[in-house]
Amino acid sequence: MTQLLRVQNFVISSDGIAAGEDQTFENPFGLDVPPMELFAWAGATASWPNRTEPGGSRGLDDYFTRDFTHNIGAEIMGRNKFGFQRGPWTDHEWQGWWGDEPPFHTPVFVLTHHLRPSFTLGETTFHFVDDEPAAVLDQAREAAQGKDVRLGGGVTTIREFLDAGLVDTLHVAVSPLKLGSGLRLWESPDELLDRYHLDVVPSPSGVTHHLFWRK
Repeated sequence: MTQLLRVQNFVISSDGIAAGEDQTFENPFGLDVPPMELFAWAGATASWPNRTEPGGSRGLDDYFTRDFTHNIGAEIMGRNKFGFQRGPWTDHEWQGWWGDEPPFHTPVFVLTHHLRPSFTLGETTFHFVDDEPAAVLDQAREAAQGKDVRLGGGVTTIREFLDAGLVDTLHVAVSPLKLGSGLRLWESPDELLDRYHLDVVPSPSGVTHHLFWRK
């Protein structure tokens, strides 16, 4: 059975930016605009996991929101997605952005040059690894027990795995919002067309879903 490495629901601005460069505890995305302006399409759906009231939209956006956890057995993320700290760990008591019940419910492999012991919160176990992308993917696939592995970002991590030729499918949701500066996934999606097929599907919400799969 093939285990895919999938990028899912990765949100960028219309000029290719997913995050700012000045990430802080108070501003995890480092952006000059509220992050939910990028994620408004997902937050409006019936399947948004943080929804506290009934309702929400159905259709294309809801499908992608609902599919986020389907057949995922492990996640790989960069250190910046785990937390704001840089360099050697100075506070092991702080255990990331995700609270006591992280939304992953799988093993998560955090890329970092500064290792620390694994720990478990709820159904999520965080492992801290310092290795080449292919070796980290091997670990994640073993932990996923036959299911797919999600590559969670951020931008630098996704580009690293793309450059290593390891990503099988990508779903990138392009928001109509323009940010101007920050960490950029691409100048144009055409940059990936030498390696991937692409379908572009506009949504009534205003986002455009870009679906890539390996040639």
